[in-house]
Amino acid sequence: MPPRPMTLQAEGKLVTLDLARTAIIIVDMQNDFCHPDGWLAHCGVDVAPVRAPIAPLQALLPVLRHHDVPVIWLNWGNRPDRLNLSPALLHVYKPSGTGVGLGDPLPGSGAKVLERGSWSAAIVDELAADPSDIHVAKYRMSGFQDTELDSILRNLGVATLMFAGVNADQCVLCTLQDASFRGYDCLLVADCAATTSPDYCLAATIYNVRQCFGFVTRSEQIIANLAGRET
Repeated sequence: MPPRPMTLQAEGKLVTLDLARTAIIIVDMQNDFCHPDGWLAHCGVDVAPVRAPIAPLQALLPVLRHHDVPVIWLNWGNRPDRLNLSPALLHVYKPSGTGVGLGDPLPGSGAKVLERGSWSAAIVDELAADPSDIHVAKYRMSGFQDTELDSILRNLGVATLMFAGVNADQCVLCTLQDASFRGYDCLLVADCAATTSPDYCLAATIYNVRQCFGFVTRSEQIIANLAGRET
């Protein structure tokens, strides 16, 4: 396919990428992580920070789709029998063995935590997916581990990946690192990524992406440069 170069401002750098070989991966913008009635909120976690990417993604995703950039939703989705989960994962947020962990029903709604096909694992309503979008289920911190993500990207001819979603210092970073190790060029869209971890975790994530694994930009930079292509 013919190249479609675009240059945008990243932190401290100008980056030129090929839109024809670029996709965006949105990680775990799901009810259990981002909804006030979801799993993390039930565990006492303040989910306000991980709702912050919703508004910038609402602005960015339609623009990317208009320019034929694939939108890939990478969501945590367990098997109902949990046979794809390691013992360690079964104790995430449930270290004592009591409480509500992966695959357990939430009190009240009964929705099973991050079970594939459930309300818990669904994308938050504010970010309704388009029929043209691609969906990949994962069950590790990295979306490349034991999934079809890499095959999909290779078949699409993608070389550059934009990253958004939550938690920035966990699943987003692990997937971005694995992408970097596989030879993809990576851009973290900072205002479209967030975490419930302490502020220093996000600061360290942005530092390490910028220093070692790729580039850091913002959604308004992408939107502005795409708008400039139409004038």
